[in-house]
Amino acid sequence: MEALHARVRIRWVVRAVIVAVVLAAVVTVPAVLFEDRLADAGVSTLLPGLAVCLLGIVLGAVHAVLLYRDWRFELQDDALYLERGVLTRIETAVPYVRVQHVDTQRSPVDRALGLSSVVIYTAGSRGADVTVPGLPPERAKRLRNELRELAVESEPEDAV
Repeated sequence: MEALHARVRIRWVVRAVIVAVVLAAVVTVPAVLFEDRLADAGVSTLLPGLAVCLLGIVLGAVHAVLLYRDWRFELQDDALYLERGVLTRIETAVPYVRVQHVDTQRSPVDRALGLSSVVIYTAGSRGADVTVPGLPPERAKRLRNELRELAVESEPEDAV
């Protein structure tokens, strides 16, 4: 089983920080609207938003560490096998015969961290079924090419 690059944790923490800041803003706006009631209770207007932000960042960091610990993938004889999850354990097998096409993606955060993702599209789906995040760009390209070759090799097996 192969693990993701350790820098993927930074990517997941950055995502958690962005979500925490947005949630803090959502909590702060009503707090500002009800400023009089909070002041009567001796609570700062910014305190609820700050608490939500800090809680979101801490929970996001813990989630990133736990998710990284359990995220694994492997190219098996007939399928790409993935294991991941924090609270719910998810095991996925993507048969090569179902692979339609494979992409590599690099968001601005990925580029800054030197990471890339491999996105696998399968037959009968409306979008990307599986994404393998947090790989060095060279490893992502190799995985994409390996999956493409394995999908082509498995095509004769699918013939009727």
